[in-house]
Amino acid sequence: MSNGLLISRLPRAFDPELGVEARALFPGLSGALSELVAGAGGSSPYLMSLMTLERDWLPDALSNPDAAVDEVMALVRELAPDALKPGLRQAKRRLALLTALADLSGAWPLERVTGLLTDFAGLAADVAAKAEIAALIRRGKLPGQTEADVETASGMVILAMGKMGAHELNYSSDIDLIVLFDETRYDPDDFYEARQGMVKATRNFCATLSDKTADGYVFRTDLRLRPDPAVTPVCMAMEAAERYYESLGRTWERAAYIKARPCAGDLTAGQRFLDTLRPFVWRRHLDFAAIQDAHDMRLRIRENKGTGGPLVIPGHDMKLGRGGIREIEFFTQTRQLIAGGRDHDLRLRGTVPGLAALAAKGWVPEDVAQQLTDHYRAHREVEHRIQMVHDSQTHRVPQTKDGIERVACLMGTDAASLTAELTRRLNEVHELTEGFFAPGAGPSPTPRVEPRIEFDENVLARWTTYPALRSQRSRQIFERLKPELLARLAATAKPEEALLALDGFLAGLPAGVQLFSLFEANPQLSDLLIDIVGTSNALASYLSRNSAVFDAVIGGSFFDDWPGTKVLATQLAEKLAAEPDYEMRLDMARRWNKEWHFRIGVHHLRGLIGADRAGEQYAELAEAVISSILPVVVDHFSRKHGTPPGRGAVVLGMGSLGAGRINAQSDLDLILIYDPQDVETSEGPRPLAARTYYARLTQALITALTAPMSQGRLYEVDMRLRPSGNQGPVATSWASFTAYQQSEAWVWEHLALTRARPVAGAADLARDIEAFRQDLLAKTTDRDKVVREVYQMRARLAAAKSPSGVWDAKTGPGRMLDIELVSQAGALLAGSAARNVASGLESGVAAGWLEVADAQVLQRAYDLFWSVQTAARLLSVTAISAETIGQGGAAFLCRSAGFETIDALEAALENSYAEAAIRIDTAVGEWDDAENG
Repeated sequence: MSNGLLISRLPRAFDPELGVEARALFPGLSGALSELVAGAGGSSPYLMSLMTLERDWLPDALSNPDAAVDEVMALVRELAPDALKPGLRQAKRRLALLTALADLSGAWPLERVTGLLTDFAGLAADVAAKAEIAALIRRGKLPGQTEADVETASGMVILAMGKMGAHELNYSSDIDLIVLFDETRYDPDDFYEARQGMVKATRNFCATLSDKTADGYVFRTDLRLRPDPAVTPVCMAMEAAERYYESLGRTWERAAYIKARPCAGDLTAGQRFLDTLRPFVWRRHLDFAAIQDAHDMRLRIRENKGTGGPLVIPGHDMKLGRGGIREIEFFTQTRQLIAGGRDHDLRLRGTVPGLAALAAKGWVPEDVAQQLTDHYRAHREVEHRIQMVHDSQTHRVPQTKDGIERVACLMGTDAASLTAELTRRLNEVHELTEGFFAPGAGPSPTPRVEPRIEFDENVLARWTTYPALRSQRSRQIFERLKPELLARLAATAKPEEALLALDGFLAGLPAGVQLFSLFEANPQLSDLLIDIVGTSNALASYLSRNSAVFDAVIGGSFFDDWPGTKVLATQLAEKLAAEPDYEMRLDMARRWNKEWHFRIGVHHLRGLIGADRAGEQYAELAEAVISSILPVVVDHFSRKHGTPPGRGAVVLGMGSLGAGRINAQSDLDLILIYDPQDVETSEGPRPLAARTYYARLTQALITALTAPMSQGRLYEVDMRLRPSGNQGPVATSWASFTAYQQSEAWVWEHLALTRARPVAGAADLARDIEAFRQDLLAKTTDRDKVVREVYQMRARLAAAKSPSGVWDAKTGPGRMLDIELVSQAGALLAGSAARNVASGLESGVAAGWLEVADAQVLQRAYDLFWSVQTAARLLSVTAISAETIGQGGAAFLCRSAGFETIDALEAALENSYAEAAIRIDTAVGEWDDAENG
């Protein structure tokens, strides 16, 4: 098997005589290899000069190019300090010649060519820098450093930026570097001396690479991408650079760091530095404001470089000009900036891999990504051939006809064909990318026919006084959005009512640039916003405070099927594990929970799911949060007090959570049960007695769920259903729990146990708790005692709180709590372990306590009440009334409950309350009548 070049194309000689001379340099070559050197040497004076210098080396290299590359790299690593400059230049000369011939012949793909050039640049920088560091150490100019520190360059960090960072160096590229040093390796008193040494080493190693000698140069180096290069030294302390980016970093610097990569020096410290910049580069929200920033950068480049105007191929800049390489890179990087903060899979340095990832995640259409990839590779090949002619760092197509013909010869074509091909590709790239950065540059959309509505000018005028519209940039974006928003408002059933709702939303926004940019880039969100503000004041108010949840709508899966508890818990656990500290994990959980909570509300609001399914999803979401947060809390607590004694703890969901159905504003009824077994104390830096350990762990869990943080709180928690209520310990031991339930528990506590369900914690303990619950409920129960307790509990509930009106479906005779109480009693009387209302009512029938007709009436009533209550909690945080919820809210209530009009729904509620109350009075009153008869 041959190890030589697999030639698939050949250049042709622009100057046939020079081609003959090139062929004569290598009499041992024949066939396609001979044609290759003739075409290359006959079209490129630079390649001809390299072949002349390396005529003894090249034939063997062409016979086994991979081995030749390995040999060149190995020799570079062994270069002595006094041989560094000539040795690096010879290595560059040989690799430049070999990569050019492999590129021109089609033997190596673009990625192999650019990758090899990049790897050599990194190696050259590393060798040159460490040689300077070694010299400084020998002279005692780096305090505290020894020969052993040379391997890590005494903390010098060299970051490859731009094309070098992405492994995409072009043929005659300079290399963009940022040089830093790890100041923590030096005593604070030695900082300035260390920095002085690092600055000198940086200047010297850059000179080693870029100085032109009789042997040529290695790479031109550019250090201007560092923070504020006009006033900062060429080598900065990492800590100073970090402070700069945190306080002054700009969007173009964020984009630059997408491709940043430690390439030489102390690679570990370099990666640590990039890790600290991750929040700066990758914003947690979808960052559509980056689009305008990128567009502004494009316009500045066009203005400064003179690359605007109509497309003319002679002299066209293949990098910065219309439809050029930079357009594709900006298109890719901007989309990565938009979504990469939320999706780690998009954090790729290379342009082609970046496009592929964006297409896979739905951010770029597959065909667009494929077209841009094809154009990108073709553009880079043209760029390489332009540079190969004279080894010039230029990206411009030659101005002269002969110049274009020379490039065409290197590509194996002619000037006319090349010009036509470039024209087609450049125009296609421009068309594919321009609309993204400047939507107004594309075809004008069909004008929206606006209903003739005169909106209240006083409302419109006060918008500019709101915090979200105080900056000039936010006002500019909003002014572009405003006509569309008003047109959509005018199309609603009650435009003035919807206007006031939108006004309330805008008034609550703390900032506007990001959100308005999001809406401008995703017009479909305007419909959703108007739908929400016109229907649900509660959801609109929530959006004002948490507008980042809109990110979830355009994340690609917002309208997918519900994933279920296990998938949700796995997803959240992965996100929490990626956060660096405890508080950030808790904040991440809140952010994540908000988005899923918002999704359920939107699905319910738009009729994609009914009230029953919404309730189940809210409960599954809460379970996923608790099951993911508990291990995080335990891990954090264990670092101080040791791992949980015994076999750990279980969180028991009670009430509606235990039954698997809650609403948008439900708090969580929880009990924590632990089993220390025979372990008396924990083992850790600060050990605790088992009882104290679990009591404090429970408090830590409650705090993790309820504490207000930058992203709000997760849930309110109620633990009054634990044994002995508020008088009992906050955490209950397994032994105490079982003993209490068997001998001391009140009937109401056994009623509550009918809906208990383990939702998080130790699996074996959870199984034991569930087995115990089922066994306890299955035991014979005194019917009179249970019915008496239900009677008394109804009386206590009635005395404690009266219904706020017809729309309060929860509290009052014949309403939700009343039916739930009857259902729990039915389950207890029948010894059933089923938790939901329907099963409890059926159990009451099976126990001979309820009539079939009574159970059916109560179930129908409960379904109606649940649909109203769930919708009402989405509409408002306070009690609702038909007069205050507006037309949109009334329509949602009717849709949720299955009624045509609000009056019909109100009448149905009144009738159902009365009928359910009579049926319950009949069932519970049997004991009362017998007692008093």
